[in-house]
Amino acid sequence: MADRIIAITGAAGVLGSAVAQAAAELPCKLALIDHAKACPGPNGAFIQTGVDLTDAGQAGAAIDAVADKLGGLDVLLNIAGGFRWETIEGGSSDTWPQLYRLNVLTATNASRAAIPHLKRSAAGRIVNVGSAAALKAGLGMGAYAASKAGVHALTQSLAEELKADGVTVNAVLPSIIDTPTNRADMPDADFSAWVAPKDLAAVILFLASEAATPVTGALVPVTGRV
Repeated sequence: MADRIIAITGAAGVLGSAVAQAAAELPCKLALIDHAKACPGPNGAFIQTGVDLTDAGQAGAAIDAVADKLGGLDVLLNIAGGFRWETIEGGSSDTWPQLYRLNVLTATNASRAAIPHLKRSAAGRIVNVGSAAALKAGLGMGAYAASKAGVHALTQSLAEELKADGVTVNAVLPSIIDTPTNRADMPDADFSAWVAPKDLAAVILFLASEAATPVTGALVPVTGRV
């Protein structure tokens, strides 16, 4: 990962910050992008806040700013996303387009903007965050699982589109991530069976490394003991 330029979206969240912390231990240049007004990050990171990645123009400007500031782009880690649990019968029809925008459109807009820069890299990488729930959706997971299934399809399609250019596109499929919110929502669960953010970050950074050159279009389960 020496001298690699890495951009992380959703960098203010629990997983995004864990990925940023892990990446900061590598000899790389780091850019953090988030919709939040504040995004704490490692010293030396190029940070952009208040970016709405569901807007193609804002996504493009943010990615181009990374390339201009840091001298290019080698890796895009699409961590930005959202979640909502609700049943079909009792839920809102607005949830479906909202989660599509948060999970699929953010990754699509950021990836589209990054592609010209990644093609100029010696080893361009895109890593998305899908979900094991999209393989078999449970109760209350319909809208979320459908949006994450869209991320899976985006990953596979982009991998085919970019494989001749030497750019790999893969996704991790976590089960339940061990976050404060999930612990509060499921206080009686066995937290030790869940996926620790730092462990998921390690898999993401492997897929972003040159060691993962032969891997593209993969949907990699990271499910802990769930």
